[in-house]
Amino acid sequence: MKQRRRIYYSAAQRAEIWDRWQAGESMSSIGRRFDRESSSVFSVISPTGGIRPPVRRRAARALSLGEREEISRGLSAHCSLRRIARQLGRAPSTISREILRNGGSDGYRATRSDQAAWDRALRPKPCKLACLPALARTVSGKLRRKWSPEQIAGWLKRAYPEEPQNQVSHETIYRSLFIQARGVLKKELLEHLRAKRAIRRSRHAGLKRNGLGQIKDAVSISERPASVEDRAVPGHWEGDLIGGAKNSYVATLVERHSRYVMLVKVANKDTESVVSALIKQSRKLPGELYQSLTWDRGKELADHKRLALAADVEVYFCDPRSPWQRGSNENTNGLLRQYMPKGTGLSVHDAAGLDAIAASLNGRPRKTLAYMTPSEKLTELLAHTA
Repeated sequence: MKQRRRIYYSAAQRAEIWDRWQAGESMSSIGRRFDRESSSVFSVISPTGGIRPPVRRRAARALSLGEREEISRGLSAHCSLRRIARQLGRAPSTISREILRNGGSDGYRATRSDQAAWDRALRPKPCKLACLPALARTVSGKLRRKWSPEQIAGWLKRAYPEEPQNQVSHETIYRSLFIQARGVLKKELLEHLRAKRAIRRSRHAGLKRNGLGQIKDAVSISERPASVEDRAVPGHWEGDLIGGAKNSYVATLVERHSRYVMLVKVANKDTESVVSALIKQSRKLPGELYQSLTWDRGKELADHKRLALAADVEVYFCDPRSPWQRGSNENTNGLLRQYMPKGTGLSVHDAAGLDAIAASLNGRPRKTLAYMTPSEKLTELLAHTA
């Protein structure tokens, strides 16, 4: 079989690859654009962990190629270094160093010297975490507690408002994790991120969606009051059922105003088991904090009328194939996979274990809450209702 020659991308092609990657296009799709395998696209994206490198620019005071050509012509004409420097408006020491580091008077070549200077200038700047070990240790500790980089950055800003040396952006944390050359945060810490991937994915990347069942007499989400939609009033929840190996299931509930999470152990995914577990859970809350529940169209809530009657709660259903209408719950389900990976059994988690996982999630600061935690927000709500 004929071996394919090594692939080289031009600067323009590399820029297009990054544009497409940042727009959420897959490596396979980008590869087809250039009639190449996805592995060739991966070789462009992976060295910087899926994070687009900044466009390189020459320093304003650096010697240009034109100036180097003038130096080369001056040397050929046996001009003195001071004369060459005077013609270029440069210091003689600048011209002297330029010639010495690029072959001397006899071996100096403008184009080669210009490329060598460009290559030497590629020195990665040490990031903030490399310079501040105490800050790096704080970030590592929060990552091990499964906080996201954005949560860590927001919490640091809130905890140390007047101490920039104790703050770091989420982008710096991501770069320290994904760009291996930086070597600041251990690669093992990637295991504590919500998405366990080797390179950073675009926020525009598509999500796979599953088909949903039919629910009789379902009340559409379009009939939900505006006060629920804008999250102005507490007590309105989003729910879902997540599954694990060997027919194990957990119901997840998220309060829309505070993002407070509750996890409910269910015996099975049949509607009798799920609805009974939700009714039991509802009795643990004050009535004013359990007013409505929005679910997808999974058949586990087919007996929604019993839930509505027993728990005195309004039940609404998302439109078919529209999980984004329960955005808080979908996000929480993604976070839960850090504790309960897909394919693992959920039956190993008893009620106390699920409460501990929920407590961990509720203790993580949220950007949407100005980096308060859901626990703090719920406590604030309970104080107002007392």
